[in-house]
Amino acid sequence: MNTMIGQLVANGVVYGCIIALAAIGLSLAYRIMNFANFAHGDFLTLGAYFTLFFAATSNLGFPLACVLAVLATAACAALLDIAIWKRMRSSGANRTAIMILSIGVSIAIRNALIIFFRPDALRFPVPVMESINLGGILLTYFQIAVVLIAFTCMLVVHSILSRTILGKSMRALADNPNLARITGINVDQVVRYTWMVSMGLAALAGIMLGLVTHLNPNMGWSIILPMFAAAILGGIGNAYGAMAGGMIIGLAQEISTAFLPAEYKIAVSFAIMIAVLFFRPRGLMGGT
Repeated sequence: MNTMIGQLVANGVVYGCIIALAAIGLSLAYRIMNFANFAHGDFLTLGAYFTLFFAATSNLGFPLACVLAVLATAACAALLDIAIWKRMRSSGANRTAIMILSIGVSIAIRNALIIFFRPDALRFPVPVMESINLGGILLTYFQIAVVLIAFTCMLVVHSILSRTILGKSMRALADNPNLARITGINVDQVVRYTWMVSMGLAALAGIMLGLVTHLNPNMGWSIILPMFAAAILGGIGNAYGAMAGGMIIGLAQEISTAFLPAEYKIAVSFAIMIAVLFFRPRGLMGGT
């Protein structure tokens, strides 16, 4: 029993890292643009499929294919901001209209992937490796890599937010958009960079999810609810809260399978979110 719980905890940490990384990008976008982006999960999927494309059609090696995929996803986010989101902001569209548009973007990305890659489950062209036995807990090298990469990226995000001009501009824009504008901050540029960072993190989360499971066009949509749960649990708009929320959601979902059917995993995570918000309405670390 102890070994089984230990295995579920290990799986929960891996899954929690993936959700946390995706939720950080979701929270950043919400904090700056002030709307819930339902296309976030499909950018996660897009990053995974870009990686598959670059890895399968070139001899660059899988790590470089991952880097190119993150950059390509961030570039797509910037182009969409120029073509769609900036126009919506300029026209004074309300949050509901922008949110509905994000659902449309989500559906468009998903169906484009189905057309080009078919709806079949696919895997990255990487070798199958034996699991490592750590006191009865089995972990693959890919799972260990996921945890290390996720925590490294969280530290990088912290450094960007706290030590760079971009991070300070993002925080100023989130606190008071009008004041940020009159103090000389290029709002459109900061918003565009925010999109790129947010979607780049989503792409990386998609790559990691594809490494430990498989690829399909609905993979991002299937974890959009846990992503939102993690972001809300930690405090919507709070990147650090999203990290904590992602880990809690991942652990709760995996450990619950020891007592409940796997179909109830998402319900368990939402039950925890509701219970926490009952006592802390703004999330664990406070939000916007």
